[in-house]
Amino acid sequence: MTHTAPGEERGTLSAKQGIAAGTSIGAAIILIVVGVVQLAQGIAAVAEDEVFVRGVEYVYKFDFTTWGWIHIVLGAIAIIVGAGLVSGAGWARFTAIVIAGLSIIANFLWLPYYPWWSILIIALDVVVIWAVSTWNPRAEY
Repeated sequence: MTHTAPGEERGTLSAKQGIAAGTSIGAAIILIVVGVVQLAQGIAAVAEDEVFVRGVEYVYKFDFTTWGWIHIVLGAIAIIVGAGLVSGAGWARFTAIVIAGLSIIANFLWLPYYPWWSILIIALDVVVIWAVSTWNPRAEY
């Protein structure tokens, strides 16, 4: 059995929190980028329905204008929340998790239209949720 000095356990916690804090800033930036792309995706859908490839009939089928507005709203909110995370606002942590979760749902429903893009956004949203939920800004380094 190995004996650890009191500072070693704390150092391990600090290293983990340092990684989580750095990843949280990265997550904020990812959230902003995802928001900008969703905003652009939504504008393209609202501006012209022919931009998107129409696939097989789907249970969660909405009009492309409706999908466009969903992506515009999620994108705009994601940009605001990402900026809040970068600035260190306390409200932004919980809100980022909620917005990333809603983005996962929206992109799951968007899978038939752009499967690879949706999978990428879902993966990035999972990273955002992990980073923001594991970071404890009150932990001492």
